[in-house]
Amino acid sequence: MPIILRDPKDSGPGDFGATIIRLAGCKFSIISRPVTAQQPHFGFPLELPPGDFSAYIFDCDGTLADTMPTHYRAWQTALGAHAENFPEAMFYELGGVPTARIVEILNERHGLALPVDKTVAHKESIFLELSPQIAAIEPVVELAKRFHGVKPLAVASGGHRRIVMSTLRALGIVDLFKAIVCAEDYQRGKPSPDPFLEAALRLDVSPEHCLVFEDTATGIAAATAAGMQSVLVPAPRR
Repeated sequence: MPIILRDPKDSGPGDFGATIIRLAGCKFSIISRPVTAQQPHFGFPLELPPGDFSAYIFDCDGTLADTMPTHYRAWQTALGAHAENFPEAMFYELGGVPTARIVEILNERHGLALPVDKTVAHKESIFLELSPQIAAIEPVVELAKRFHGVKPLAVASGGHRRIVMSTLRALGIVDLFKAIVCAEDYQRGKPSPDPFLEAALRLDVSPEHCLVFEDTATGIAAATAAGMQSVLVPAPRR
C-alpha cells in the first residue's frame, strides 16, 4: 500500500476533490483542489512508511524533477499535425511509460504510422532544447541528499539515458545515485516491475527492502509488482 503525500495547504473544509485509484486490489485517494497559480509549488512534507529500508529508488520525471509540462510541450511540437491525438490527460495517463512505447500506443489507438525511432529522436531533441526550464521537486531532492552516503540510492526511469542524465545533471544531483536505470536497461517498462528490479539488483539489495518514490499510478503499480513499498509524490500545485 503506497503512502500518499498531501500538500498541507489543502486543509480547508469544502476545498477538496478526491481521485480514487485502485492498484493491485488496494484503494487509495489523492487529495487535490483546483488552483490558478502559474508557478509550481512544492510545499508538501515527505512522510515515509515505517520500517528500516536498505535502499531508496526514485523515478526521475515528476518525482525528482518537474519535467512533465516540459515533456508534454516537446511531445506536442514533435507530433505536429498529430498533436491533437495526444491530449494532456492521455499524456499523464501514460506517465512512466517508455517514450518508444508511447509512439506505438498512439499508432495503435489512432491508426497512425508514426516512425517510432524518428519520432522519439525528434521529441527528445526538442526536450533537450527546453531543459533549462526544468526545476527540482525540492522535498524529494532534499530527501535524496539527506540519505546520500547513508543508504544506497538509485533512479529507475522510463526515459532514455541521455535525457535522464541531462535532467539529473541540470539539477546537480547525478552523483547522488549509485545506479541509474533507464529504458535501455530492461525489456519491459512500467507498470512491469523490471525497472525497479534492475535497480535493486544493481544496488545489491533485496526488493522487499527497497522504498520507491513515484508520481504516477503506472509507477506505483510497477513498484507493487516488484514487491516494494512506495511513496506517491503529488503533482506540483500550479
